[in-house]
Amino acid sequence: MTTSVDRLGRLLNLVPYLQARPGITLAEAAEDHDITERQLRDDLELLWLCGLPGYGPGDLIDMAFIGDGVTVTYDAGIDRPLRLTPDEALALIVALRMLAETPGVAQRDGVHRALAKIEHAAGDLADAPVAVRLPGNADRLEELRGAVERRHALRITYYTATRDETTERVVDPMRVLVVGRWAYLEAWCRRAQAVRLFRVDRIDASTELDEPARVPVQAQPTDTRTGTLFRPTPDLPLITLRVGRGARWITEQYPCEEVVRGAGEHWTVSLRASDLDWARRMVLGLGAEVSVVAPPELAASVAQEAQAALAAYDAPVPALP
Repeated sequence: MTTSVDRLGRLLNLVPYLQARPGITLAEAAEDHDITERQLRDDLELLWLCGLPGYGPGDLIDMAFIGDGVTVTYDAGIDRPLRLTPDEALALIVALRMLAETPGVAQRDGVHRALAKIEHAAGDLADAPVAVRLPGNADRLEELRGAVERRHALRITYYTATRDETTERVVDPMRVLVVGRWAYLEAWCRRAQAVRLFRVDRIDASTELDEPARVPVQAQPTDTRTGTLFRPTPDLPLITLRVGRGARWITEQYPCEEVVRGAGEHWTVSLRASDLDWARRMVLGLGAEVSVVAPPELAASVAQEAQAALAAYDAPVPALP
């Protein structure tokens, strides 16, 4: 399985590799990098979007394709030695320290070597009082990191907020993700027979088992490119909304189960919500452009909070002293 870390390393290597071999065929370059030609073409298409600030013509990495060969015609300065400002060096040190603390990171030794070199070059700047801590329970994160690296199964006690229940299950760890404020264990859940994300601060207990993790071949890691880890499942609340023209964008932003385009400008949209509290906040944020069709408890909570907000406008304003 190719990870984003693997691809990043390959992308960083591709430009100097191609510079040293102008006109190399795609087949030969793909073979040298142990990838398919399709993967190589995807990498090259991504490199076209990389370059210097401004990111316009003349700023981006450029290549010429002649027959089956490829040649880098503009490298966006990647061949020049890197010179970091103090702020850039400190930002890179903090980022590498965070990466080194992230459970399940591949090639951790390489991260530590790079960090040591930059800290040495930065001198006293590297001693700036910047503490790097991952979100969630630190001890629990260390336990999960060990299980991921040793590829052992786990027995966990987990609190599911959407159903307000605590369950015990055996999982096969895949990796630990840190997104926004939260850390998650991604694992194959033997109880659900599917890949699940477990928020680390909601894992009440975990025991590493002697048996190896058995992640089935059909288990696919969560796509984090959208910046969200939400994955709709049948056990999550289904909400139905009537949206106006100004709120139709939610059909593109969120995965919807059904979109019915009405005769007028209103559409009826059904989608899964992580919980009804999140759904209430979303509906209130959309204002007059949306009304709740179902479930009735969501409609009631939205109405109650809207009425409370209106009542606050009627409250007398305290006189200034």
